[in-house]
Amino acid sequence: MGDPRGFLKSARKTGAYRLVCERVKDFKEVSVLRPEKESEVQASRCMDCSTPFCHWGCPIGNYIPEWNDYMFRGNWKAALTLLEATNNLSEITGRICPALCEHACVLGLNDDAVTIRENELSVIELGFKKGLIKPGAVKKNTGKKIAIIGSGPAGLSCASQLNKAGHSVTVFERDKEPGGILRYGIPDFKLEKSIIDRRIDIWKKEGISFKTGVNVGVDYSSKKLLEEFDAVCLAGGARAPRDLKIEGRDLKGIYFAMDYLAQSNVRSSGEKVPKDELIDAKGKKVVVIGGGDTGADCVGTANRQDAACVAQIEVLPKPYECRPSNQPWPNYPMLLKTTSSHEEGGERHWAVLTKKFIGEKGIVKKLSCVKVEFSEGDSKTCSVMKEIPGSEFEIEADMAILAVGFLHPEHSGLLTDLNVEFDRRGNVKTGEDYKTSVEKVFAAGDMRRGQSLVVWAISEGRRSAYYIDKDLIGESSLPLI
Repeated sequence: MGDPRGFLKSARKTGAYRLVCERVKDFKEVSVLRPEKESEVQASRCMDCSTPFCHWGCPIGNYIPEWNDYMFRGNWKAALTLLEATNNLSEITGRICPALCEHACVLGLNDDAVTIRENELSVIELGFKKGLIKPGAVKKNTGKKIAIIGSGPAGLSCASQLNKAGHSVTVFERDKEPGGILRYGIPDFKLEKSIIDRRIDIWKKEGISFKTGVNVGVDYSSKKLLEEFDAVCLAGGARAPRDLKIEGRDLKGIYFAMDYLAQSNVRSSGEKVPKDELIDAKGKKVVVIGGGDTGADCVGTANRQDAACVAQIEVLPKPYECRPSNQPWPNYPMLLKTTSSHEEGGERHWAVLTKKFIGEKGIVKKLSCVKVEFSEGDSKTCSVMKEIPGSEFEIEADMAILAVGFLHPEHSGLLTDLNVEFDRRGNVKTGEDYKTSVEKVFAAGDMRRGQSLVVWAISEGRRSAYYIDKDLIGESSLPLI
């Protein structure tokens, strides 16, 4: 390394956010990009450890110590080359990845970990700024045609890799614009959609075809799909939401988080939403049920829509603020996470179970809740949730948002039409080679492994591309990850 004592000279310093009073008035990105020199200093903290566990923590095998070293030396072009060798969407993971790598950083054993995610963002954004990222030359076409169904991170990564291998790739997306959950599920204040468009424009110039507004399996039959393409990759995500089937669920004013976030993103893009379909938090008492990142995104969105007040409740107990002994390094620990949305206002409550919705004139007005506690489990048993007697209480709510996750991919339409086999969780079943039960049909991403992280979707897309290429050609020059 250029400075083997860098981590002793400089402390970890994370990036800045725009002022709360300013950013809650719009949906523009909350993060402020770090100056180059400051990023180089942070890169110097990457120590010359003999076994870099950050590789182990990263689902795409990012060359973290190597490009950090190039960053420190000011060789940003070389850093960019290594970064893009393993990641097709660094500008996305640099913004929204929970950074599994940082929790596996060796420096984190006795100091603050390297700011890997922000360093990654610095590299990719400088690459765009200096014009280093441009459409690349594609190999001679193999004559094979491949259809990718779904344009989320798994589908896009798969398409990019197969295009590099010289295949003719068409990406189908049922929504108006490509991007999947990146475009419709993540608020603009975390990921402005121009970031997605910038990358997709490059892929279009490299020869990838995007067909949007096409619901394959409904207005484009699976029979036609299999006749026209040599291979198909299902990458539609896990879009069937988990419901909260309790008393009062049929009241108006209760929405799924993804419906709320998707509509907000549509509105941010300038599209008009019919008044009778509008989901707006303005002036309302909003309760978000679910304590994860999606729930936090709903909190930030509600604050920007000028909600009267916002509360987020979670059935699990409050996470630890420091790594607990039963979640040792280098595993990813379940720690308390305070996002930019939480800093903008609202209350957070843990160990709260929603028992029923209470309404007036068919509209939700309150949530009836109870506090819960969990018994300690061991290696052989799971912890058991119990309601605490006498802890019942109510929360006022004009609007309730369900952010309790997803069950599996939507079965109706394409998957039913193809007659693919499902696993016990309702996801598309595949072998280790990503092949489904249907000839020449593969699956990748959340549709195959269940709801997960964007970085895992990218890994899935890259791996599936390798196996598709190998299946069509007999061998593959693509990396397995």
